[in-house]
Amino acid sequence: MKIGVLTGGGDCPGLNAVIRAVVKTAIQQYKMEVLGIIDGYYGLVNNEIKELALEDVSGIMPRGGTILGTSNVVNPFNYYTIVNGKKVYSDISDIVIKNIKANGIDVMVVIGGDGTLEIAHKFFKKGVPVVGIPKTIDNDLSATDVTFGFDTAILTATEAIDKIHTTAESHHRVMIVEVMGRNAGWIALHSGIAGGAHIILIPEIPFNYDEILKKIYERKGKGKHFSIIVVAEGAKPKGGDVVVKRFVADTTEPIRLGGIGNKVADEIEKITGFETRVTTLGHIQRGGSPSPFDRILATRFGAEAVQLVAKGDFGKMVSLRTPEIIAVPLGEAIGRQKKVATDSSYIRTAKMIGISFGDQ
Repeated sequence: MKIGVLTGGGDCPGLNAVIRAVVKTAIQQYKMEVLGIIDGYYGLVNNEIKELALEDVSGIMPRGGTILGTSNVVNPFNYYTIVNGKKVYSDISDIVIKNIKANGIDVMVVIGGDGTLEIAHKFFKKGVPVVGIPKTIDNDLSATDVTFGFDTAILTATEAIDKIHTTAESHHRVMIVEVMGRNAGWIALHSGIAGGAHIILIPEIPFNYDEILKKIYERKGKGKHFSIIVVAEGAKPKGGDVVVKRFVADTTEPIRLGGIGNKVADEIEKITGFETRVTTLGHIQRGGSPSPFDRILATRFGAEAVQLVAKGDFGKMVSLRTPEIIAVPLGEAIGRQKKVATDSSYIRTAKMIGISFGDQ
């Protein structure tokens, strides 16, 4: 049997660990061949495919990113070309299927988030055997307890908050750290608790500026002349909307959020006069060497995906249901974003130790 492996969407710590596990398990346990697809679905459209041997994955576990490359701008079901200076969209999925067959690929192992896996599910419905592996630093896929990449992202964010903490205290400033997460607050919540933030703003709990100011003044009254605020890029005030940094057409994520940290800072300075600074972590959260947890989870996902291939159990996605790795239908894994429950133990714990979410 011949496996094609693809990484799509945004890069993420742990992708190489998955590729390594797929290749090692397929070759050593089942004598299968593995073909790597270059730059996500772009490689399937343009037939850019190469064989992966054991030596190709030697030493790649600690490396961030993906040795195969990735893309979040190619959707074979809505592919655009420029004709007479205008974008023309078409469904070229049959070309992809033709390339899959021409390379002798029996099954595709697709590693990605909701956008990449949604495309994979469409190919499965067109008859392509597919196994999915969930990937996103945002931890917002509903069918798995945790996605690999998330642990490394919160480690990076927590380290940044730790460093900013000392500057805030030395200069008596309000320091705001804006983190990723799209419309889910997992990164902000976990890194905020771990980093000792005083205020955490997440999309699931619309905030009130008066409550933010109340917390800052409360700390001032206790002789604490600085405050740390961690804000998710998708956070918004009550009755307000998210801050959109830009719109990027023809991608799986056309709306790019960003800028809420600056908006909150401007409001705090305008009303209080307190010096307020903003640090936006941005893509640094997606880079770097994966944490031990992410390396292990990615390895388990890759090995279990090949097990599904060997059993012919297609149209499934590997999933962590602690402590086991199970398989769930791809159709159940996509289309529903996992958000922070406002009554979760994480929220309760944070509030019990005095963290404000700007809601009371």
